[in-house]
Amino acid sequence: MRLLKGSKSLLVVMQDNPDPDAIAAAAALRELANAAGVTCSIAHGGNVGRGENRALVKYLGVNLRPLSPTGAKKYDRIALVDTQPGAGNNSLPAEIVPDIVIDHHPMRSATRRAHFFDVRSRYGAASSILWEYLCRAGIVPSAPLATALLYGIRSDTQDLGRASCQADAQAIGQLYELANNRMLGHIQMGEVSPNYFQAMWDALHNARLYGRCIVSDLGRVYNADMMAEMADLLLRHEASDWTLSLGAVDGLLFFSVRTDTPAGRADLVARQIAGSRGAGGGHPESGGGRIPLASDSDDYRRREARAATRRFLRAVGQNNNSRGVPLVSEANKERS
Repeated sequence: MRLLKGSKSLLVVMQDNPDPDAIAAAAALRELANAAGVTCSIAHGGNVGRGENRALVKYLGVNLRPLSPTGAKKYDRIALVDTQPGAGNNSLPAEIVPDIVIDHHPMRSATRRAHFFDVRSRYGAASSILWEYLCRAGIVPSAPLATALLYGIRSDTQDLGRASCQADAQAIGQLYELANNRMLGHIQMGEVSPNYFQAMWDALHNARLYGRCIVSDLGRVYNADMMAEMADLLLRHEASDWTLSLGAVDGLLFFSVRTDTPAGRADLVARQIAGSRGAGGGHPESGGGRIPLASDSDDYRRREARAATRRFLRAVGQNNNSRGVPLVSEANKERS
């Protein structure tokens, strides 16, 4: 609040393809800024693809702005929420040092240049951090904001089943009293387009088993969120410990990594997949990133996907030079 004092405008920047946790946390920071008399805008560089994410934005009534380098410079203050400088998943120009950074991913050195930063990597969601801010400021969130924060925490921690702490559990319990549970159900069942089902079919049809790893190349995808959703789905396979899904969107090869091994470090594996040309990171159980594609040809994209797959298999100790075994096929159907 001291930092915002005297400012007229704040720009809150999220990930390029924001998830529910980022959307909710950004809306909560906007609430704090408004309480300080500061006009606040929320922006991102990509799109909101998943049906439930679009439903959340609609329910919150948030007007998300496309992020542009020139537009960012018009604001008195700039904040990054659920992401950090140099993370590779946001479009804030590298030359702009944010005034505020609030995140729950591992600390990045560039974050320390911000005037104010609060990074708690043991927290399962940025929404849990922002909920504590609202409580400390004496702000009781509206039902839509409380619902968004609750959904943000539940989705990022998979109902506390993934990377969470006592603060996340406490926030869920407190937010349940303020949230609209009927709307929560509507958000979780957000409508999806026919492209969603095509992408799901592609993911299953192209999925291949490498020992206890599953890799699926979705090809060209209509939104980057599909990779995370398919990686989560494939990890439910009883014989898999690691999953990787890849897909091309707007000249970038996006990928998501998941693991349920106790000693797994999906964040480190994601960095190895990204290599020197891309960017990757995340949490021990979940990671992701993107790699620039120098050509728009399908042959080049497939070569890059195969190279990323090889780096993934090496990183998780699955040194298998074979092409893998199809996850679903007519032969598998007969055996089942």
